Amino acid sequence: MTEQPANRVRLGKTDLLVSRMGVGTNAWGGNRQADPGLRPTFEAALDAGLNLFDTAEIYNFGGSEKTLGQFLPGVGRPVVVTTKFLPLPWRLGKASLGRALRASLARLNLASVDLYLIHFPWPLVAVETWMEALAEAKSAGLVRAVGVSNYNVEQLRRAQAALAKHGIPLACNQVEYSLLKRDIEHNGVLAACRELGVTVVAYRPFAGGFLSGKYTPENPPRGLRRRMYRVKELAKVQPLIARMRQAGEAHGGKSPSQVALNWLICKGALPIPGATKVKHIQENVGALGWSLTEEEVRSLDQIPI
Repeated sequence: MTEQPANRVRLGKTDLLVSRMGVGTNAWGGNRQADPGLRPTFEAALDAGLNLFDTAEIYNFGGSEKTLGQFLPGVGRPVVVTTKFLPLPWRLGKASLGRALRASLARLNLASVDLYLIHFPWPLVAVETWMEALAEAKSAGLVRAVGVSNYNVEQLRRAQAALAKHGIPLACNQVEYSLLKRDIEHNGVLAACRELGVTVVAYRPFAGGFLSGKYTPENPPRGLRRRMYRVKELAKVQPLIARMRQAGEAHGGKSPSQVALNWLICKGALPIPGATKVKHIQENVGALGWSLTEEEVRSLDQIPI
């Protein structure tokens, strides 16, 4: 094991050292096309100390991977890349994972990827089948570490046990987790991850924007986004937003978004907020370098949602 720098955490029980927050790239790239205009965002993330970039073959039908693939060659700084295999609806055997992985590597301009995940469980194929495929990919040197996404407790335990037979740790379970989406605290997933030493990677940490504090019943977003933010739902989250603002003020004027990310970090999760602009990176990294108190975390936990 390598020595762990102060600003890095180990991903599960693997040798991957990552920043306390990653960068979600699901909005990177056009439909099947790369977007070179995102390079300043990529470089701003690295400049801020973020080294984990999360993508998937399905994000913009490969456009996200292609975008990252344009930026990675010659970057000159350590970058940890996560991508994902979508096992449905027509992929029914281990060979399909190998083909998909090689296609992802081609789009990413990589000989191997740091972390490869099963994007969703697929009941038509046993958990163990995909874990065998991941083990083969690791043995072939195509991946450094492996994980899963959106797995429940039973699936998580089966995945961990299947990989353990090959001496491979399950690095993470990537799930939706935020102050407004706390199912994993009640369905056993969070407890199982802690027990097994599996990192919880949290996507949608702002609950689709509800936790940003930008919108109120009196000030909903305009245009098509207004359909997502119904007045009744916006009104329901205002007491939580008020408590988040109060906590943020106690830490030098942190925004609700920064409090939302810091809350996840305090829970032991690794958030991967999306970012398409330099200002998004700057806002997100404001959640690092400080910590909510235990009392503040409890106070936020207790707000009815």
